[in-house]
Amino acid sequence: MQTDNLPAPETVIARCQCWIERVVIEFNLCPFARKPYENNRVRYVVSDAKNTDALLDDMHRELELLRQTDEQEIETTVLIHPYVLNDFFAYNDFLSVVDMYLRQCHYEGEFQIASLHPDYQFADADIDAAENYTNRSPYPILHLLREDSLARALIGYARPDRIPERNIRITEKLGVEKLRDILGDCLQVEVS
Repeated sequence: MQTDNLPAPETVIARCQCWIERVVIEFNLCPFARKPYENNRVRYVVSDAKNTDALLDDMHRELELLRQTDEQEIETTVLIHPYVLNDFFAYNDFLSVVDMYLRQCHYEGEFQIASLHPDYQFADADIDAAENYTNRSPYPILHLLREDSLARALIGYARPDRIPERNIRITEKLGVEKLRDILGDCLQVEVS
Protein backbone atom coordinates (compact mmCIF):
# COMPACT_ATOMS: atom_id res chain seq x y z
CA MET A 1 0.00 0.00 0.00
CA GLN A 2 1.34 3.41 -0.95
CA THR A 3 1.35 5.94 1.90
CA ASP A 4 2.88 8.95 0.15
CA ASN A 5 -0.34 10.67 -0.91
CA LEU A 6 -2.85 9.56 1.65
CA PRO A 7 -6.02 11.60 1.87
CA ALA A 8 -7.03 13.72 4.84
CA PRO A 9 -7.87 11.86 8.06
CA GLU A 10 -11.60 12.55 7.53
CA THR A 11 -11.48 10.69 4.21
CA VAL A 12 -9.49 7.81 5.72
CA ILE A 13 -12.16 7.51 8.42
CA ALA A 14 -15.02 7.74 5.90
CA ARG A 15 -13.45 4.95 3.85
CA CYS A 16 -13.19 2.71 6.91
CA GLN A 17 -16.78 3.53 7.90
CA CYS A 18 -17.92 2.61 4.38
CA TRP A 19 -16.19 -0.76 4.70
CA ILE A 20 -17.66 -1.37 8.15
CA GLU A 21 -21.15 -0.55 6.89
CA ARG A 22 -20.99 -2.41 3.60
CA VAL A 23 -19.09 -5.51 4.69
CA VAL A 24 -18.96 -6.01 8.45
CA ILE A 25 -22.49 -4.82 9.28
CA GLU A 26 -24.38 -5.49 6.06
CA PHE A 27 -23.26 -9.13 5.97
CA ASN A 28 -23.29 -9.41 9.78
CA LEU A 29 -19.71 -10.70 9.85
CA CYS A 30 -19.29 -9.42 13.39
CA PRO A 31 -22.63 -9.90 15.14
CA PHE A 32 -21.75 -7.45 17.90
CA ALA A 33 -20.59 -4.58 15.62
CA ARG A 34 -23.99 -3.21 14.61
CA LYS A 35 -25.15 -1.89 17.99
CA PRO A 36 -22.15 0.32 18.86
CA TYR A 37 -21.99 1.50 15.25
CA GLU A 38 -25.68 2.45 15.07
CA ASN A 39 -25.55 4.01 18.54
CA ASN A 40 -22.62 6.20 17.49
CA ARG A 41 -20.31 4.76 20.18
CA VAL A 42 -17.36 3.97 17.92
CA ARG A 43 -14.37 6.29 18.09
CA TYR A 44 -12.27 6.60 14.94
CA VAL A 45 -8.67 7.76 15.23
CA VAL A 46 -6.15 8.11 12.43
CA SER A 47 -2.67 7.67 13.83
CA ASP A 48 0.15 9.61 12.23
CA ALA A 49 2.65 7.10 13.67
CA LYS A 50 5.46 6.20 11.30
CA ASN A 51 7.01 3.52 13.53
CA THR A 52 5.72 0.87 15.87
CA ASP A 53 6.83 2.65 19.06
CA ALA A 54 4.71 5.67 18.14
CA LEU A 55 1.82 3.36 17.26
CA LEU A 56 2.08 1.66 20.67
CA ASP A 57 1.99 5.13 22.27
CA ASP A 58 -1.19 5.94 20.31
CA MET A 59 -2.72 2.60 21.27
CA HIS A 60 -1.87 3.22 24.92
CA ARG A 61 -3.51 6.67 24.82
CA GLU A 62 -6.64 5.21 23.25
CA LEU A 63 -6.82 2.33 25.74
CA GLU A 64 -6.52 4.81 28.62
CA LEU A 65 -9.24 6.97 27.07
CA LEU A 66 -11.51 3.93 26.80
CA ARG A 67 -10.71 2.99 30.39
CA GLN A 68 -11.64 6.49 31.60
CA THR A 69 -14.75 6.91 29.42
CA ASP A 70 -18.15 5.40 30.03
CA GLU A 71 -18.95 2.78 27.38
CA GLN A 72 -22.28 4.53 26.74
CA GLU A 73 -20.17 7.33 25.28
CA ILE A 74 -17.36 5.33 23.59
CA GLU A 75 -17.70 1.58 23.43
CA THR A 76 -14.85 0.78 21.08
CA THR A 77 -12.05 2.48 19.15
CA VAL A 78 -10.96 1.92 15.57
CA LEU A 79 -7.28 2.94 15.51
CA ILE A 80 -6.35 3.36 11.85
CA HIS A 81 -2.60 3.51 11.17
CA PRO A 82 -1.97 4.11 7.46
CA TYR A 83 1.70 5.12 7.80
CA VAL A 84 3.07 2.08 9.61
CA LEU A 85 2.83 -1.71 9.22
CA ASN A 86 1.56 -1.66 5.66
CA ASP A 87 3.29 -4.97 5.02
CA PHE A 88 0.87 -7.61 6.27
CA PHE A 89 3.55 -9.98 7.55
CA ALA A 90 5.20 -7.21 9.59
CA TYR A 91 1.73 -6.24 10.86
CA ASN A 92 0.96 -9.84 11.76
CA ASP A 93 4.27 -10.16 13.65
CA PHE A 94 3.49 -6.92 15.48
CA LEU A 95 0.29 -8.45 16.89
CA SER A 96 2.40 -10.57 19.27
CA VAL A 97 3.98 -7.34 20.53
CA VAL A 98 0.47 -5.95 21.06
CA ASP A 99 -0.55 -9.05 23.04
CA MET A 100 2.55 -8.78 25.22
CA TYR A 101 1.91 -5.05 25.69
CA LEU A 102 -1.67 -5.74 26.87
CA ARG A 103 -0.33 -8.20 29.46
CA GLN A 104 2.54 -6.01 30.66
CA CYS A 105 0.37 -2.90 30.96
CA HIS A 106 -2.44 -4.76 32.75
CA TYR A 107 -5.02 -4.39 29.98
CA GLU A 108 -5.46 -8.15 29.54
CA GLY A 109 -8.94 -9.21 30.57
CA GLU A 110 -10.23 -5.67 30.07
CA PHE A 111 -9.47 -5.09 26.38
CA GLN A 112 -8.63 -7.10 23.33
CA ILE A 113 -7.47 -6.10 19.88
CA ALA A 114 -9.04 -7.21 16.62
CA SER A 115 -6.71 -7.17 13.63
CA LEU A 116 -7.69 -5.74 10.23
CA HIS A 117 -5.45 -5.08 7.23
CA PRO A 118 -5.78 -4.48 3.46
CA ASP A 119 -3.75 -7.63 2.74
CA TYR A 120 -5.11 -9.78 5.56
CA GLN A 121 -4.58 -13.50 5.09
CA PHE A 122 -5.61 -16.24 7.46
CA ALA A 123 -2.82 -18.74 8.12
CA ASP A 124 -4.59 -21.65 6.45
CA ALA A 125 -6.14 -19.67 3.57
CA ASP A 126 -4.92 -19.00 0.05
CA ILE A 127 -3.98 -15.38 -0.58
CA ASP A 128 -7.05 -14.90 -2.82
CA ALA A 129 -9.51 -16.76 -0.57
CA ALA A 130 -12.80 -14.96 0.01
CA GLU A 131 -12.60 -15.57 3.77
CA ASN A 132 -9.67 -13.15 4.03
CA TYR A 133 -12.11 -10.32 3.25
CA THR A 134 -13.70 -10.64 6.68
CA ASN A 135 -10.57 -8.85 7.94
CA ARG A 136 -9.49 -6.91 4.85
CA SER A 137 -9.97 -3.24 5.58
CA PRO A 138 -9.09 -0.14 3.55
CA TYR A 139 -6.11 0.62 5.85
CA PRO A 140 -4.30 -1.21 8.66
CA ILE A 141 -6.38 -1.09 11.83
CA LEU A 142 -6.09 -2.09 15.45
CA HIS A 143 -9.66 -2.36 16.73
CA LEU A 144 -9.71 -1.82 20.50
CA LEU A 145 -12.56 -3.73 22.11
CA ARG A 146 -13.88 -3.82 25.66
CA GLU A 147 -14.06 -7.43 26.79
CA ASP A 148 -17.15 -6.75 28.92
CA SER A 149 -19.02 -5.46 25.87
CA LEU A 150 -18.05 -8.54 23.88
CA ALA A 151 -19.10 -10.85 26.70
CA ARG A 152 -22.53 -9.20 26.94
CA ALA A 153 -23.00 -9.38 23.17
CA LEU A 154 -22.08 -13.06 23.12
CA ILE A 155 -24.64 -13.94 25.79
CA GLY A 156 -27.42 -13.46 23.26
CA TYR A 157 -25.60 -15.16 20.41
CA ALA A 158 -26.07 -18.89 19.93
CA ARG A 159 -22.84 -20.74 19.13
CA PRO A 160 -20.34 -17.87 18.86
CA ASP A 161 -17.68 -20.51 18.19
CA ARG A 162 -19.29 -20.98 14.76
CA ILE A 163 -18.96 -17.34 13.69
CA PRO A 164 -15.75 -17.99 11.70
CA GLU A 165 -17.33 -20.94 9.82
CA ARG A 166 -20.43 -18.86 9.11
CA ASN A 167 -18.29 -15.97 7.83
CA ILE A 168 -16.38 -18.29 5.50
CA ARG A 169 -19.67 -19.50 4.02
CA ILE A 170 -20.94 -15.93 3.61
CA THR A 171 -17.77 -14.64 1.96
CA GLU A 172 -17.49 -17.67 -0.33
CA LYS A 173 -21.09 -17.15 -1.43
CA LEU A 174 -20.43 -13.45 -2.09
CA GLY A 175 -17.22 -14.20 -3.96
CA VAL A 176 -13.86 -12.50 -4.09
CA GLU A 177 -14.79 -10.23 -7.01
CA LYS A 178 -17.80 -8.72 -5.21
CA LEU A 179 -15.85 -8.26 -1.98
CA ARG A 180 -12.92 -6.72 -3.85
CA ASP A 181 -15.34 -4.35 -5.62
CA ILE A 182 -16.91 -3.23 -2.35
CA LEU A 183 -13.51 -2.56 -0.83
CA GLY A 184 -12.52 -0.70 -4.01
CA ASP A 185 -15.70 1.39 -3.86
CA CYS A 186 -14.94 2.32 -0.26
CA LEU A 187 -11.44 3.41 -1.25
CA GLN A 188 -13.02 5.89 -3.69
CA VAL A 189 -14.95 7.73 -0.96
CA GLU A 190 -13.82 11.36 -0.59
CA VAL A 191 -14.70 13.86 2.12
CA SER A 192 -14.29 17.49 1.16
